[in-house]
Amino acid sequence: MAHNILVVDIGTQSLRASVVSSRGEILSFSQKKYDPPFYSPEKGFAEQDVDYYLEQLCKATWDIESDHPGLLSTIEGMVVVPFRDSSVILDENKKPIRRAILWMDQRVTRIPNMSNFKWYEKAIFGLIGMTDTVKYNSERTVTFWLMEHEKENWDKMRWFCPLGAYFNYKITGKLVVSTADCIGHYPIDFPHGKWFSRHHLKQNVFKIPYESLPELVKAGEVIGQVTDEFSQLSGIPAGTRVFASGSDKSCETFGNGCIDKYSASISLGTACSIDIVDTKYAEPEKFLPSYPCPYPGAFDQEIQIYNGLWMVKWFIENFGHEDQLEARAKGVTTEEILNEKLKSVPAGCDGLVLQPYWQPGLKRPNAKGSIVGFSAVHGKYHLYRAIIEGIAFALREGMDEIVKKTHTKPSFITISGGGSASKEFCQIIADVFNIECYISPEKESSTIGGAMSGFLACGVFTSPQEAKDAMVMRGESVHPNAKNHEIYNKLYKKVYLKMYPSLKKVYENSKSFFLDSVEGKQ
Repeated sequence: MAHNILVVDIGTQSLRASVVSSRGEILSFSQKKYDPPFYSPEKGFAEQDVDYYLEQLCKATWDIESDHPGLLSTIEGMVVVPFRDSSVILDENKKPIRRAILWMDQRVTRIPNMSNFKWYEKAIFGLIGMTDTVKYNSERTVTFWLMEHEKENWDKMRWFCPLGAYFNYKITGKLVVSTADCIGHYPIDFPHGKWFSRHHLKQNVFKIPYESLPELVKAGEVIGQVTDEFSQLSGIPAGTRVFASGSDKSCETFGNGCIDKYSASISLGTACSIDIVDTKYAEPEKFLPSYPCPYPGAFDQEIQIYNGLWMVKWFIENFGHEDQLEARAKGVTTEEILNEKLKSVPAGCDGLVLQPYWQPGLKRPNAKGSIVGFSAVHGKYHLYRAIIEGIAFALREGMDEIVKKTHTKPSFITISGGGSASKEFCQIIADVFNIECYISPEKESSTIGGAMSGFLACGVFTSPQEAKDAMVMRGESVHPNAKNHEIYNKLYKKVYLKMYPSLKKVYENSKSFFLDSVEGKQ
């Protein structure tokens, strides 16, 4: 007998609501694209009215009820799978004070001489070589920006929480969030599933008042039940249990069937990532935690390329006008045209190598994007292929870092997300890694993973393996090309990995110049 569950997957570009069966079937699906996806009151800002997402949720669930009357009454619970590292600021009545600040937001607050830390704390960070990383984390944290630029809103703030916590409050009346859904700029002790203590060193990194943080529950626990009020708004039956799950990437990894260190999950989306699951907690990079899986007993080690496929959009906007016209004439997408064009460029792009640090990370807080090797032989499709190859190199670098902790190289990779529709992209990944890859047959992998976590929570399945066996299908395989791998391996080791160490000081000067120009000092 099959069981059903409702999954609400909150994406960056759209919200998807699905009723999923324990056989892995999506029985009903409704997608609501945002218009606009976010607001940019200033260049680099990304904000959205958090209640707008809830409006889209209710529209989507009413669509399900309209298309399949009575289906929502069969669900055994619901799961919310939100995107992460976004900040919702609430007043004492738990009402939003301002728009949510989203994960792709680029605002930065300079903190001279790391003034948020005492002298001995600075000394500790200096000794362990993490001064730049800690400074980067602090300057990218929303709290400092609010204190400097919106002090009135900061003074009104009572609660500072992830997007998922606000959804849980509106659905159940409880401001609670899963420990697997606090990824980003929050002071959480992931191995122990709790907030760091009030006086912990990491509290000063994020400067979120301890009393402003919401209650934590572990993945698999019951957050609460759908209230009568929210039932009236959404059509979801009152009393429906809401289960604590995880954020989008961890659910996507689970939905790809990657539940141990012998397999890897690659997500090709607006942000690209490589994820490997292990039962042991470890930091894939210094100061970068691994995250709880959307079920108990395992951790998701992840390396992310923040602006992943955004770079394809950037390329199309700046260089793809002719390709867009050709796509319209042929009735296909611009990406399909570009994927055909990249076949005309050999593996390795005749020596053109791109490092996709369009947005820096913890390990390289001052990094910028770089392209080396230009010559007269290169055209715009070399640049396009170099973007794809650069993302693949960055993902391989991420896997190499994770493997240092797991001591196990995955035997296969499952690829999902929008970019997985490109067989050319998947082939490049297989060639760069020299590992057999499988293209996920399920476009909604994070929804399937969220459903699997919900079924585990309510006892339909007794283990992640049982959930995987029942709900995950293996897709089309992509075998690595040995000749191409030889080319990529040389470029990766002799060029790609040497680019950042060689340019580190240049990046630091470039960042300083950029910040000065933003502040009008140039």
